[in-house]
Amino acid sequence: MPIDTSPPVSGRSCAILGGALLAVSVAVVIGAPARAVPSFAQQTGQPCQACHVGGFGPQLTPFGRAFKLGGYTLRTSASIPVSAMAVASFTSTKRAQAAPPADGFDTNNNTAFDQGSIFLAGGIGSHFGGFVQTTYDGVAKSWSWDNLDLRAVGTGKIGGKDLVYGLSINNSPTVQDVWNTLPAWGYPYTSSALAPAPASGPLIAGGLAQNVLGVTAYAWLDSKFYLEAGGYSTPRAGTLRWLGADPLDPGDIHGLAPYGRVAFENQIGGGTLEVGAFLLKADLWPGRDRSAQLTDHYADVGVDASWLRTIGDDTLTLNARYTHEHRSLRATCALGIADGSIDPVPPGDCADGSLHEVRADASYYWHNKIGATIGAFDLAGTANPSLYPDSRTARPDSSGILLQLDGTPFGGNHSPLGQRFNMRVGVQYTAYTRFNGARLNYDGAGANAADNNTVRLFTWIAF
Repeated sequence: MPIDTSPPVSGRSCAILGGALLAVSVAVVIGAPARAVPSFAQQTGQPCQACHVGGFGPQLTPFGRAFKLGGYTLRTSASIPVSAMAVASFTSTKRAQAAPPADGFDTNNNTAFDQGSIFLAGGIGSHFGGFVQTTYDGVAKSWSWDNLDLRAVGTGKIGGKDLVYGLSINNSPTVQDVWNTLPAWGYPYTSSALAPAPASGPLIAGGLAQNVLGVTAYAWLDSKFYLEAGGYSTPRAGTLRWLGADPLDPGDIHGLAPYGRVAFENQIGGGTLEVGAFLLKADLWPGRDRSAQLTDHYADVGVDASWLRTIGDDTLTLNARYTHEHRSLRATCALGIADGSIDPVPPGDCADGSLHEVRADASYYWHNKIGATIGAFDLAGTANPSLYPDSRTARPDSSGILLQLDGTPFGGNHSPLGQRFNMRVGVQYTAYTRFNGARLNYDGAGANAADNNTVRLFTWIAF
């Protein structure tokens, strides 16, 4: 079957990250993307829609971006720095899947408690803040740590311009980003592990999430220019097991994996425009196996843009990114696919290749309560029969559109259960024009891309 080449990671935690890991362990965190966190609403004295488009996360408004860049330290009242959220959904595909997507579920028409998360989130004084998240995966039926972002911040001036600077300790490249263009906070903002999904994706699109720990330094000058740089390493296998993560997937980072980000934001066309670029490089020991004395190499480079405009009480947003990944999977090829589905292959026959991914979405929220979003995605990559043996074309190519309608009645602080309670209900529809290499008969056994078209109804609460 096609491998998910969101690759292996490797590397040992260096001394500076050891202190970060100690800070993490103070509150065993685990979870899924932290969206609207009610303790932040209580801390700032603002309704959820002040920080989030549509009154629910994770799309940030300019105010929400400034709050995050400022280290989550803005405070107008006392607050309890603990929050929780839960997501449940019903998922149905056009054609039943060949096998149940997870233990205890059917091949189609599944109702599930997708996840429940607990957050420790807030600011301490004027220089420290962040959030840690612990999540129960209702599909895998397990707890693990999820998103982590701990910050130390300061302010100053350069050339008479205001400067915000800081450090972020985090466990997933792009989780610290404030724009909704990069993978950690990109559309769709909620999904189900029970739905069919393409077999491959760039490393930066979650391939290292919750399996690494990193430190990045950033500067935000004149509320326009953003610069960030840092690196990631892999904690020890025992540490990851204790945190509920799989230490073998994707592997172990060799040395450090550098990450960089630049962005420019300004008022254009009656709204806030951002344009930027990003970079992630990593050398990985797949499955922590060093017997081949080779590593897999990934280099992800991309550009992104976003535009947000308020129109009366309504909000329009546009987000887009392009990612190019060069990969050289010499270790994976020499060792053979981890599940034994293919025999070891000489590196020259399967190692080098690339992926190109384009994603874009547009949303409109009426009175920040009722929203409609349309997104498009396209992934194309080098043909490789060794890596994609179950694809008739030996390609990972997948494309389609994703539609969502949702309602958030309590984002403006009118919840009958108090300021902390918020809820979103919605329906998603994913339509594939290509799936794992082709539109028709992509697996050589008669399956078509449209067979994976998915309807998902969801309820998402935070309190």
